Amino acid sequence: MGSVPQFTADDDGFRMDGRRVRLLSGALHYFRVHEGLWAHRLGMLRAMGLNCVETYVPWNRHEPDEGGVRGLAELGRFLDAAAAAGLYAIVRPGPYICAEWENGGLPHWLTGRLGRRVRTRDPEFLRAADGWLGAVADEVAARQADRGGPVVLVQVENEYGSYGSDRVYLRHLVQRLRASGVTVPLVTSDGPEDHMLTGGTVPGTIATVNFGSDARGAFAALRRHRPRGPLMCMELWCGWFSHWGGEAAARDAGEAAGVLREVLECGASVNVYMAHGGTSFGGWSGANRAGEEHAGPLRPTVTSYDYDAPIDEYGRPTAKFHAFRDVLAGYAAGPPPPLPPAPPALGAPVRVRLDRWAPLGEVVDVLGGAEAEGPVPPSFEELGVDRGVVRYRFALPGPRGPRPLRVRGLRDRAVAYVDGVRAAVLDAEEGLVGEVAGPGEVELWVESLGRVNYGPRLGETKGLTGGLTHGGAYVHGVRARGLRLAALEGDGALAAVPWRAPAGNGPGLYRGSFRVPEPGDAALELPGWERGFVWINGFCPGRYWSAGPQDTLYVPGPVLHEGRNELVVLELERAGEPLARLDGNVR
Repeated sequence: MGSVPQFTADDDGFRMDGRRVRLLSGALHYFRVHEGLWAHRLGMLRAMGLNCVETYVPWNRHEPDEGGVRGLAELGRFLDAAAAAGLYAIVRPGPYICAEWENGGLPHWLTGRLGRRVRTRDPEFLRAADGWLGAVADEVAARQADRGGPVVLVQVENEYGSYGSDRVYLRHLVQRLRASGVTVPLVTSDGPEDHMLTGGTVPGTIATVNFGSDARGAFAALRRHRPRGPLMCMELWCGWFSHWGGEAAARDAGEAAGVLREVLECGASVNVYMAHGGTSFGGWSGANRAGEEHAGPLRPTVTSYDYDAPIDEYGRPTAKFHAFRDVLAGYAAGPPPPLPPAPPALGAPVRVRLDRWAPLGEVVDVLGGAEAEGPVPPSFEELGVDRGVVRYRFALPGPRGPRPLRVRGLRDRAVAYVDGVRAAVLDAEEGLVGEVAGPGEVELWVESLGRVNYGPRLGETKGLTGGLTHGGAYVHGVRARGLRLAALEGDGALAAVPWRAPAGNGPGLYRGSFRVPEPGDAALELPGWERGFVWINGFCPGRYWSAGPQDTLYVPGPVLHEGRNELVVLELERAGEPLARLDGNVR
């Protein structure tokens, strides 16, 4: 029998069975790529000259409701696919991942209960995190390098020095991973600044740094805190992400390739973030708070996670891909393999007529959760809503004259109706509905635009977290019902919706069928539509929004069926013409 392979680390770097190995890794999140396209995307990483793939693991996606982790076999299948592609693998399970992902990967049911106690030694948080890491370890341990698998590194937490300084918490996570059977080297990753490295590193792990420029300066900062050990950039930011209402992110290919070359000239290993960004399917995009200390207005992240990466959202090589390939060729063990064949694209454009409709209120009554009633508005977390919308209903007493009607503590966007007439669209934490007299009926349709994924406001609650005031006095007494996006998945749920012909262009659920002769990747357009979510054959490509800069949604080819397909659109403000377009000729 042959010897068991051993992946180890020393002051000179990493070794496999004593042989020096430089990790040339690329970030590719399995949950942002349709499983039917994993093999192609991993083949693209190999063709770029990489020998390793890195992925986060999002806790909230695998445990959307408290009490049972599900679907983690998906991670195992991805790691098997990486091994089949000839790649090592780095796994970063959190518990917190950031990743421009809803709530930084933390479950809403946990952050809603614990608030600022998350990511600390708090016993309730540790119990939940232990369960999560144990479940991940069940998939990872059997696929570690010393068992013939691809996994060579596992990360402890993520950029913790940017958030806190609870070293007891970090040491606990190390012990939990080891007790769960993780034997490969453990790593931390932080920005190359003193306060980040002092807060985020922990004994018994390899410290790595994240940056987008000045590799020599970043590694010098790391060496001030860790004089010995491998050098590695765990996230070499080669692009960036975009926010709704902002500009599309872009970075010059030659400049990014120059930083990659600098990292490799330092003798370091590297993980290109992102090598292929993919898409935040299912409405899982996170959000940021503006300002130096992340306390300003909300900035929700777009659905596309293209990241201006070397491999674009559709899996195609870019100028940055070729520039990186040229740099990596000087450091790889051999010439990179050729590019794999591109997945098929949809042939002729397809027009979809959305000829069935149900008003939003009826959809919530049929598919929403139980209606809650009380003196003050419940949060999304109290209603059990992770992603979706909540309807709040108030009865304004009267008779009373017109006075300012305001929402307080709004997160994140509300469409307000008074006596059935739309009165305002609000997107600030404090907002004026208008001068309103009583008695009257007030409805607020509140949508979460994504929970904060980075900074001190991580885990903040969603919904109407303050209340409704009339002339400065609270309007007490509210009925609230939430609609989770997950309730719209699958034909079984939609069968209960009271469908009819569209009546105008108001908010609601729209539906139409279409035929495809040969499935393939496509872009979905909804010209003139305002904001909402889309499902094709029960799969949610994500949120659309006229605010831009993203104006189409990526539809993976494996989602489409030969023959009949179905499109469902949840429009939350104002629909355009009842038409959608699918086009495989993507620019």
